[in-house]
Amino acid sequence: MAQNRSHGKNGLNVFETPKETLTQSTSQFLTIGGSFTQSMQALSHSNTADEKLVNGVNVNELTRIVPGFNTANANLDLNVRLDEGINLNMTLYLSSRHHNETWVKGGYIQFDKLPFLKCDLLENFMQYATIKVGHMEINYGDAHFRRSDNGNSMYNPFIENYIMDGYATEIGGELDLHFKDFIGVASITNGEINGDISKVTPIEGATTGVHNPAFIGKLGWDKQLSEDLRVRLTGSGYYTAGSVSNTLYGGDRAGSHYFGVMENVISTSSAFSGRFNPGFKDKVGSVMGNFFVKFHGLEWFTTYELSKGRSRTELVERNADQIATDLVYRFGSNENFWVGGRYNTVTSQMVNSDDVTLERMAFSGGWFVTKNIMAKAEYVNQDYKGFANTDIRNGGNFHGLVLEGVVSF
Repeated sequence: MAQNRSHGKNGLNVFETPKETLTQSTSQFLTIGGSFTQSMQALSHSNTADEKLVNGVNVNELTRIVPGFNTANANLDLNVRLDEGINLNMTLYLSSRHHNETWVKGGYIQFDKLPFLKCDLLENFMQYATIKVGHMEINYGDAHFRRSDNGNSMYNPFIENYIMDGYATEIGGELDLHFKDFIGVASITNGEINGDISKVTPIEGATTGVHNPAFIGKLGWDKQLSEDLRVRLTGSGYYTAGSVSNTLYGGDRAGSHYFGVMENVISTSSAFSGRFNPGFKDKVGSVMGNFFVKFHGLEWFTTYELSKGRSRTELVERNADQIATDLVYRFGSNENFWVGGRYNTVTSQMVNSDDVTLERMAFSGGWFVTKNIMAKAEYVNQDYKGFANTDIRNGGNFHGLVLEGVVSF
């Protein structure tokens, strides 16, 4: 996420960090931001899975859920100017579904200038470059710029993120290049959400047990063709030969904004209800293409993603593909209102070689009460197809209404 991106409405449709245009002052200063999301849901779910008894309890029986309020989500953002063109960002989750207690999402230093290196060549280079170093949100694809991040739900015109949520925070460095209407990104990270120096036993024919780095790249074109028309097209890639505990599709430590759906009667503590993680925890290679058009108040954002990988114990790699497309129309004074629809489908090969499909339709509407206060509502329907009879998701469906109130500054 862009460090100097507004947390309110002014942050809509902002992608890579724009080059710094703030004061040239070298004096330090601190800015504090916060984001809060409170939701209420009226969702119902069902499945057709066979009975599966564990200690006399059918673990394929869905928990009973009723309409009600969910746990509130809250973020705290700290931004510090350390020197001319040098900024530090740290984000904390004050309350999240995955962890109710306060904890750190990540922190990194962003260099838009290198004043400590007196070199004309570098000074000219940094007119086009931004460098980030630390534990940060990886810049894989464009969908992560439009997702809900715990308490900050301002950028997402819908309630939830994608079914297969390609998002993670990892330790490493990133170089962004901006030249006219073209964008280039190159990044290398540790390929894992945590630092890990422990030796892992290799598994013959599967993992080597080595903590390999992850390589991330993006090329794109983003142009305001006229006052009313903007077009953006990007392609991204992510690859690690084996990170042992990779979390590309499970790195959101905040959790889903749908609560309790498709969870069993003995465990309602899962943080990722309604999402699908293909389980590529060791080796993974993924590519994502994104297309964004804004014409007057109409926005169209489409994602096509291909992924291939395996877990530590698997001998062969599996495939998982995703398509998502959003159509949003913003209207009224300063486009303060919107209506929208999203179609999202995932097809994946399971460990048992079955091909499964998850399909979601969502319809939303909302209102920016002010630039920092938002209310939105969504009707969602999601189906699960092809899951084994012994899987709780067999014949699964959830549907219903979710409301959210958001404050972000």
